[in-house]
Amino acid sequence: MLASLGIVATAAQANELVVGGKNFTEQQLISSITTQYLDDLGYDVENRAGMGSSVLRQAQENGQVDLYWEYTGTSLIVYNEVEEKLGPDAAYERVKELDAEKGLVWLEPSGVNNTYALAMRADDAEERGIASISDLAEEVNDGAELVFASNAEFYARDDGLRPMQQTYDFRFERSNIKRMDTGLTYSALRDEQVDVAIATTTDGRLSAFSLTVLEDDKGFFPPYAMTPVVRQEALDNNPELEAQLNALSSRLNDDSMRQLNERVDVERETVEDVAADFLKTEGLIGG
Repeated sequence: MLASLGIVATAAQANELVVGGKNFTEQQLISSITTQYLDDLGYDVENRAGMGSSVLRQAQENGQVDLYWEYTGTSLIVYNEVEEKLGPDAAYERVKELDAEKGLVWLEPSGVNNTYALAMRADDAEERGIASISDLAEEVNDGAELVFASNAEFYARDDGLRPMQQTYDFRFERSNIKRMDTGLTYSALRDEQVDVAIATTTDGRLSAFSLTVLEDDKGFFPPYAMTPVVRQEALDNNPELEAQLNALSSRLNDDSMRQLNERVDVERETVEDVAADFLKTEGLIGG
């Protein structure tokens, strides 16, 4: 399968790097940002965005991708099968330790935490006095018939809808749950077809559609800090790479990532143009 993607399995050489990325907007953006940034620094960079998560991880473990940005929760739960509930710092330290055994180095995490969240229309949430998931639970338990939009994954997964409702001690009636593709949950909420929707915290449609994220006041959703993960061999061959990627990581946070995603998903700018503009604005490449 990897061969069909045109990835050649060769050891990392100095100044030659393969940057990977997953197949959704945020990952396409960060892989383009990273590629353009490293290219400007003089590296010979190949961008391999648009890969499935498990394929990308396998490619990195096999030495076919040198670096990409992974989320702490994904590595913790999916790749390392850690079921223990951990806070942001503990999750980072655990995946850093576990992945080091596989020759993968977690650098400094960015300020981007792209985790699941529940969203409502901002005006509706304010009118109902709902600012947190506990507030939502109280409203539902008091008899409010709120309709919830969920994608199929969150509806079924072991750390999804059912355990979230158990944690917050409430339950949407089955007739009040609408399952749909992920991208449709935002527009359904905006268009008042539903009252609450599953979202991810850095999606650009949150601000574009005037949606508000409910506070996860019981800390149910695991941390998903977006972090550059690099093969140890690539770092050994490129002594300045760690500091360079850490400098890039320090410029990213939830607000900036949400704005970048919005420019692509809502305003229909190209990934490459948005990535270049970010780097120029931050002074990371020449204008």
